[in-house]
Amino acid sequence: MIGKHFGEIVLKNFGYEFSPAQKNAVGLFSQFFFGQKEDSLFVLKGYAGTGKTSLVAAIVNTLLSFEYKVVLLAPTGRAAKVFSAYAGHSAFTIHKKIYRQKSATDGEGEFDLGFNGGTDTLFFVDEASMISNSGEESNFGSGHLLDDLMEYVYNGRNNRLVLIGDMAQLPPVGLDVSPALDPEALRFLYNMEICEAVLTDVMRQAEQSGILFNATAVRHLLGSGKTTPELKITGFPDVCRIGGAELLEEIDSCYGKYGVDETMIVCRSNKRANRFNEGVRRMILYREEDFSCGDKIMIVKNNYFWAKDYERIDFIANGDIATVLKIEKRAELYGRHFARTRLMLAGYEEEITAWVMLDTLTSDAPALTYEENRDLYRSVEADYTDLASRKKRFEKIRENEFFNALQIKFAYAVTCHKAQGGQWDAVFIDQGWVADGMLTDEYWRWLYTAVTRARKRLYFVNFKPEFFDRKEG
Repeated sequence: MIGKHFGEIVLKNFGYEFSPAQKNAVGLFSQFFFGQKEDSLFVLKGYAGTGKTSLVAAIVNTLLSFEYKVVLLAPTGRAAKVFSAYAGHSAFTIHKKIYRQKSATDGEGEFDLGFNGGTDTLFFVDEASMISNSGEESNFGSGHLLDDLMEYVYNGRNNRLVLIGDMAQLPPVGLDVSPALDPEALRFLYNMEICEAVLTDVMRQAEQSGILFNATAVRHLLGSGKTTPELKITGFPDVCRIGGAELLEEIDSCYGKYGVDETMIVCRSNKRANRFNEGVRRMILYREEDFSCGDKIMIVKNNYFWAKDYERIDFIANGDIATVLKIEKRAELYGRHFARTRLMLAGYEEEITAWVMLDTLTSDAPALTYEENRDLYRSVEADYTDLASRKKRFEKIRENEFFNALQIKFAYAVTCHKAQGGQWDAVFIDQGWVADGMLTDEYWRWLYTAVTRARKRLYFVNFKPEFFDRKEG
């Protein structure tokens, strides 16, 4: 029987004995895959440490060895890079795969849903908890990413979709649940047959990990009504609890051991992230300039203008991280500060040259506010008062390099939503100010998501003593 043979090859590629939940998941996947029902969809949910990534890698490699067609996708460039690394196969962002730009000269960057000519293909989408359907992405297709993904995949003949994610992670901003991991919502929205497998057992080889132990302790608080997680440090070499006095020394040590690109500070707010970024640059990296070569930055607003000159980049996404290679010149105009900068975009390994806006680096807002964007628009418009036509003025503004400057922040410290989809060798979690009334499921999802960003070393920074097991002292 082909399903049984398939399961045996997956087990061989997996490299360990299956847990009961993993064995069940492989059986359900075999039924889904070989059942060949066109209106079916597979959802694989699993918590940290349950072997979800290893199982997906084994399934993908088994399908490839049988010469089945698979496409690997993720919501962000960082998540796609992580997916590609563990599955051993190229992965793309959802946007890059399913959307096509209307016009390469359109500074607004309007993207239509592309035509899917593929057949008999299985689309795997990792980090599906991040997929929104709220209609905020008006530049892309219908503006509803999950709707567009479903339409793209199932428009192709005999194509199907596998959604993979962790239901304990943060849902998309503004939502209480992740629609792409909610079988009831998927059935209701798309009238599909939903096959679901859930991994809950932490694998034996993961039990010695303090990162996974503490992630599990936090996850167990979801829906419990409890307000203390009983975090544990003792006996785990990969987790540590530190105060402010030790922080700079530990960050510096991680920069030396793991590198700046593999160390991240995760915060509750942009304001806290700004304070950490300032401290890291001034007291560890000894950067005296407001903006310097070597700085690690994050793009904080989607940008379509600068990508049009680069074949591999469709657009520069909110959340993309880059390294400053060279600052060519600076400019002050329209009431703003700009720098013409050569950047290396992480995940693409592509150099780009663009104007960046320096004012957003230290702003407590996520990016320019609505009012600030409006003021910038009016300031740029003043340069084109000789044009009587409002439409022609708009077209000139839309092609203005400074109006289209990349909005950026330093990326030594970021908010948890910005960190989602990425992983780093060393992660520092700043608790910040937390009142008792804030210790709800929303907070525990935030903490769980932050903890699971760490691969090798995790630091709890300024955490309340009552968050830890009483035996910790």
